[in-house]
Amino acid sequence: MLRLILEIDGETVTEARCGIGYLHTGIEKNLEYRTWTQGTTFVTRMDYLTSFYNETAYCLGVEKLLGITEQIPDRASVIRVLLMELNRLSSHLVCIATGGMELGATTIMIYGFRDREMILDLYELITGLRMNHAYIRPGGLAQDLPPGAVDAVREFVRTMKKNLPEYDKLATGNPIFKARMRDVGHLDLTGCMALGATGPILRSAGLPHDLRKTDPYCGYEDYDFEVPTADTCDSYGRFLIRLEEMRQSLRIVEQCLDRLEPGPVMVGDKKIAWPAQLALGTDGLGNSLDHIKKIMGTSMEALIHHFKLVTEGFRVPPGQAYAAVESPKGELGAHVVSDGGTRPTGSTSATRPSPTSRPWRRCARAARSPTSSSPSPPSTP
Repeated sequence: MLRLILEIDGETVTEARCGIGYLHTGIEKNLEYRTWTQGTTFVTRMDYLTSFYNETAYCLGVEKLLGITEQIPDRASVIRVLLMELNRLSSHLVCIATGGMELGATTIMIYGFRDREMILDLYELITGLRMNHAYIRPGGLAQDLPPGAVDAVREFVRTMKKNLPEYDKLATGNPIFKARMRDVGHLDLTGCMALGATGPILRSAGLPHDLRKTDPYCGYEDYDFEVPTADTCDSYGRFLIRLEEMRQSLRIVEQCLDRLEPGPVMVGDKKIAWPAQLALGTDGLGNSLDHIKKIMGTSMEALIHHFKLVTEGFRVPPGQAYAAVESPKGELGAHVVSDGGTRPTGSTSATRPSPTSRPWRRCARAARSPTSSSPSPPSTP
């Protein structure tokens, strides 16, 4: 949670000081009492506007420790990119919509939430939930795309391409909108580097730093897209960047749809792979009887293995790893630590902490220098 202490001269903010640390969700501590797969249900809630980025960063870290990064099925990686770019669109739409509302541009607010609603409908179609999905799992995905998902996404892309120019007409050239955004929130490149700023704030200062280009993951190096920048160093430039990033995200989504090939969405190692061919029963809960019969009818060993995997979880080799993704708000990193058990541990010594010990943070927004190429996690005070 962020608290801003402002000094105001009329309607002009002359000084702003920030206070942080008022909100503690307990996510890191809760992860220590859940299996690695169950951990996705917690990290997806770290930022409800960027659920898929939270899940991906966490899973990439777990997969590093497992040594299965190169074994993730191509289809799973493509769907991860597809969902992340849809998530970038929905996050930016909330930023533009709520920002417009604060500026008095209520039409932008209505349009932004209107378009975001279409994306939430796609989330619900694909994952079953509008928010907090736990869909991206260590080793792949919870399940494959449902029938009709590809067509629904294509229809959304066509609609969104028609809607995006409306934001230009309403805001980009609007003299009132520009007057309230230009030279506001000024932070130049030197300030960004000193504070470790990333994302649209950094790119509004002219530096095209984007982890999808500088440190690719999930196959981003194979996608054709641009990293927009501005030289305004202000809120107006950040608005323009987010608008252009939405256009670039639509380009990536279209490429994802073209790259989708039939195949598995979960790693082949049965010691790790959570069942990814699930189906709802007639009551809308659990698995269908056909799936249950398949598990129970294969062999007693298969049933025991399934039971142990779901209840106990898989073991992750001892060590620690850091994985970062380019979220809509900047670099988002997960520092995961294992003591060789079935659950994350809170100590960098890779031993299970005592109940009274204070855990190190594992899942945190990174503040590394944009020019740093070191994969090591950010230091913890």
